[in-house]
Amino acid sequence: MSAESVSRHDPFAALRFPNFRNLLGGTLLITGALQIQRVALGYTLYLITRDPLSLGLLGLAEAVPFMGLALFGGHLADRRDKRRMMQAAGLVFTSGSVMLLVASLPFVRPHLGDAHFAKLIYLVVFVEGLARGLYSPASSSLKPFLVPRAHYGNSATWASMSWQLGAIVGPALGGFALAGVGLSGTLVLVLALICLNIVLIGSIDPPEAARRVVATDDLWTSLRDGLAYVWRTPIILYSISLDMFSVLFGGVMAILPIFAEDILRVGPEGLGVLRSAPAVGAVATMLICAWLPPTRHAWRNLLWSVLGFGVATLVFGLSNSFWLSIVALIATGAFDSISVVIRGTILQALAEDHMRGRVAAVNSVFISASNELGAFESGVAAKLLGVIPSVIFGAGATFATVAFVWRRSGPLFSVRL
Repeated sequence: MSAESVSRHDPFAALRFPNFRNLLGGTLLITGALQIQRVALGYTLYLITRDPLSLGLLGLAEAVPFMGLALFGGHLADRRDKRRMMQAAGLVFTSGSVMLLVASLPFVRPHLGDAHFAKLIYLVVFVEGLARGLYSPASSSLKPFLVPRAHYGNSATWASMSWQLGAIVGPALGGFALAGVGLSGTLVLVLALICLNIVLIGSIDPPEAARRVVATDDLWTSLRDGLAYVWRTPIILYSISLDMFSVLFGGVMAILPIFAEDILRVGPEGLGVLRSAPAVGAVATMLICAWLPPTRHAWRNLLWSVLGFGVATLVFGLSNSFWLSIVALIATGAFDSISVVIRGTILQALAEDHMRGRVAAVNSVFISASNELGAFESGVAAKLLGVIPSVIFGAGATFATVAFVWRRSGPLFSVRL
């Protein structure tokens, strides 16, 4: 299908390309599977330890290996078959889930004990962090090759929506499955979704440009070039930095088990709803973005969306009502989705083809720093400051980040994507 045959203003433009649809399906499946597993493991771990820091350490166990390998993963993504990298990572995810499933079986778990089971959870999450270091840059750098450049903004919207749909269905299924069929049954569901992802990714047939080896420089030169490219491109540097610092300090996802169990008292089912709420807001907003792209005044809209994220986080931290907490989390997802669409369009439109893997890897490291290291920061802050004061502190840090970037990025307000 040629670029001319699809209307530039068609909100479904990117979805008219089969390879892109397959990638979206794979993203939905793997995101849902890992979210289901994360909810089940986080809640199980908190019941074992009753320590907020254990949840922070769970995020750290994933962030450290991911950040350590992601830049190398970006190097490989510019030189290897991106689909095969994603499938190899899927096999690692499968192996980890099988280990957890066996250990959780009724005739194994009592002999293993809580302490050893908790250690196994950390080990599996660590190994899966390594796998994500391959999967994430390969997936992100493959996406721009599957649609024409004219539809990058539209593809960024749908790609983000696919991830967010997985983030909606995953936590909800994780909470209800954990309550209904226990940890073992939940892990069976996770395994099924990962296997479907591996099959769907294998059905992608990318163009020759996505397969081509584009450089022959050594590993360290390659990594240095990727970092230098991001550093000398202010709109890329500032956009991913905004996300990193706002979510690093303002994110609350890692400590939601504490809110569900001790503050709002809604149990694992309520935890699933809370975990899904941001993605509900995100998907609703992205549907609007498909018709009304937020990229006309991209930089202004990006800053306002991050500011809104901080306000919604503050409301959540001060809320004692389950329903108000849900609304606040929906708002965090809505504001975050606007920044995701803008940032995704920036990365696709401005990154050169031969640098896409490494730029995607740098972006992945920043995102991991915000999400997984943010989970660790949330656990530590909750332990030192208290749960609610830690959320208030995070919202204040988000406001400070927006103010700093706003003052430093004046020329970017005139950028048109």
